[in-house]
Amino acid sequence: MRPHQSRIIYRTPFLVSAVVLVFLSGGCASSTRQSSVAQTSSTSARPQGPLWQRGYPTHWWAAVEPDPAKTWEILPQEAQVGEVILSKRHELGLLSNFAATPFEYRGKRYASLEGFWQAMKYPENAQDPRARDTRVKWQWTRQQVEQMTAFEAKRAGDLGSENMKALGIDWVTFEGRRMTYKSPDKGEHYRLILDATRAKLSQNQKVREVLLATGSLRLRPDHHQEENAPPEWRYFEIWEQLRSELRQEGH
Repeated sequence: MRPHQSRIIYRTPFLVSAVVLVFLSGGCASSTRQSSVAQTSSTSARPQGPLWQRGYPTHWWAAVEPDPAKTWEILPQEAQVGEVILSKRHELGLLSNFAATPFEYRGKRYASLEGFWQAMKYPENAQDPRARDTRVKWQWTRQQVEQMTAFEAKRAGDLGSENMKALGIDWVTFEGRRMTYKSPDKGEHYRLILDATRAKLSQNQKVREVLLATGSLRLRPDHHQEENAPPEWRYFEIWEQLRSELRQEGH
């Protein structure tokens, strides 16, 4: 140590002590900050959610507050292990029949699967016996319902169901063919809905991307269904079947 440094240390012990104290406290503070940053980084880097959700968008299961007006809804956070709810609150809602995903089927264009589905309850033309029966009135034409989406199509379908009940019929029609509307078997109505859903999938690239993004998750509905609902009502199972078809095709 050089002489003048020695003199400074000798003559100003309190200053040196202060410098040493500041250095030591600064080092401790720096060490504390580094430890805190490392801990924060470790926390932010730590995978969130259970293992079976890894690799999927976390918002698919994000908890949301129930809407008292939506008593029909099954919320995203209600999914069980290995499941995902096809919630209308995010992109998985594209797999809903309500979604505005236009498609063409057998030469006609439909605005949604819901419009396609509910329109079958309506008279096809003026000669249709449902149109000629004076016991009921039809607020919309079949062609109008075919261009509806979401709850508008659902409301039109509810009226169609009321008219069916008033007429004492349990059938709907497509291209002039009658078929049972609610059947426990995978009959003609089921096969028609499956085929139309396949058309929606093939003609909407975003729908295909979203479906494939669900990987191996079990798909669940976002609304409560009646017990023993017909197979065509179980749209989530139809999507699982179509997802398997895509995989077999190498997609």
